Amino acid sequence: SSPGGLILLLSILGALGLGDPGPLEDVVIDRYYIPKICLREVQMGDFIRYHYNGTFKDGKKFDSSYDRGATVAGVVGVGRLITGMDRGLQGMCVNERRHLIVPPHLGYGSIGVAGLIPPDATLYFDVVMLDIWNKNDKLQITTLSKPERCNRTVENSDFVRYHYNGTLLDGTPFDSSYSKDSTYDTYVGTGWLIKGMDQGLLGMCAGEKRSIIIPPFLAYGEKGYRTVIPPQASLVFSVLLVDFHNPKDGVFLEHLEVPESCKRRAVTGDFVRYHYNGTLMDGTLFDSSYSRNQTYNTYIGKGYIIPGMDQGLQGVCMGERRRVVIPPHLAYGENGAGDKIPGSAVLIFDVHIIDFHNPEDPVEIETVYRPEDCNVTTRDRDFIRYHYNCSLLDGTKLFSSHDYEKPQEVTLGANKVIEGLNSGLLNMCTGERRVLIIPPHLGHGESGARGVPGSAVLRFEVELISMEEGVPEGYLFIWHGEPPTSLYEQMDLNKDGEIPADEFSTFIKTQVAEGKGRLMPSSDPEKVIADMFRNQDRNQDGKITSEELKLKSDEDQEKIHEEL
Repeated sequence: SSPGGLILLLSILGALGLGDPGPLEDVVIDRYYIPKICLREVQMGDFIRYHYNGTFKDGKKFDSSYDRGATVAGVVGVGRLITGMDRGLQGMCVNERRHLIVPPHLGYGSIGVAGLIPPDATLYFDVVMLDIWNKNDKLQITTLSKPERCNRTVENSDFVRYHYNGTLLDGTPFDSSYSKDSTYDTYVGTGWLIKGMDQGLLGMCAGEKRSIIIPPFLAYGEKGYRTVIPPQASLVFSVLLVDFHNPKDGVFLEHLEVPESCKRRAVTGDFVRYHYNGTLMDGTLFDSSYSRNQTYNTYIGKGYIIPGMDQGLQGVCMGERRRVVIPPHLAYGENGAGDKIPGSAVLIFDVHIIDFHNPEDPVEIETVYRPEDCNVTTRDRDFIRYHYNCSLLDGTKLFSSHDYEKPQEVTLGANKVIEGLNSGLLNMCTGERRVLIIPPHLGHGESGARGVPGSAVLRFEVELISMEEGVPEGYLFIWHGEPPTSLYEQMDLNKDGEIPADEFSTFIKTQVAEGKGRLMPSSDPEKVIADMFRNQDRNQDGKITSEELKLKSDEDQEKIHEEL
């Protein structure tokens, strides 16, 4: 081997105390701690930051950066340091530790430093390397993880919310948002951040995680920051972008599922019932109507809900599933809401429209089938029998007459069914089939009914089975022509001056049979006759006297007379 190598070898042995082989030719380097990962090695012209202790051979300390409480920073290899130091620091990694032995001719020589270092002193240094950078460095960005879906990335003037851990290059932590329990929120590219951060956040997706290494000239430079960031320090940020938006953003819509047939779309002033899941951009669920097991019901476009939702529900179809992405200035702004929605958060609503209507809506009638020979149709007060299926607009079945032995029976206009169904059964022929869409104000209203949610639009399929002509309201029986002049005498069949129930019943049935009059239609004519009898038997003694018997038309006249 070359003589130089031999001398180095001998000098190391000498340093270990095997006799003194004479003065050292070069610096002796002992790399006593080398980190597993070497981020970069010191090269000529690099700017470095390090700590050291300097001693003489006998262990007496002559200098220490630790004692001064500040790291040393400077450029290596350009003659600013003693030559032994310039050489001894070459190739060092961040966090590497070295013992250096510097002979006098590479130190302070035969002159020394007055009052500090005697002439011809061999110097012993213990050095730890903390930071390395170069004025030609660029930002180093490493993407640690990234969501599969990313339809937008950060641009200048965007407002970002992110979590971060900040360390120096040697791993010393100086700051973290995680300890503060809230994200760091700021504008990008407007000078609010250090230059390296402004650049390092560009192009990020929501949910992306990056490591950003920032050289000091793109960070806090020669000044450092308070006591936590020393002068000329490189910074390492591990950043998780939680969400971002731009102040110019509007509502962003994704149509996930639009029904094929959409006859009508919701507009301002419509009342919408919908289910939703509300999440933050990182997927955190902050609210859900499904968890309450009932829809959210509201007017749209009227300011009852956040502006982004007022806009985002415009034009929805019944049954549509839609994603509405709302920037904070159209949601809960800088303050957020409750403990679930942070300030300046972007909100994502996945909505499913169950139904909507307008308070002005009439009943919508669609005739599915109408017999050709149709001359007689249902009118007010008619007694009808019909079959029906009732469901919500999302297809949920509520009630059906087919679950019972026989069809439903009702007198139209007698307030026995909801208004919308009543009007939807008018002007129908026997055998006709219709589909009725009934808005809640003509149905069960805001409070609903058993099995019917509040404000629900109902869908009825109806089929008219039969109809009978009715009698006017308040009547149980009407004469087709003029009633007999001596009604009581005719009714008193056995002429004993009183009319018991069976006599009354026989008389009425005869009139009906001969077509002289008709009873109010019902499934129980006996009951109608019994009611008539009870009305006439005014003292309830089981028989009608001639004083008691009065026609309804005469009674009504008397009432009017009394009121006049």
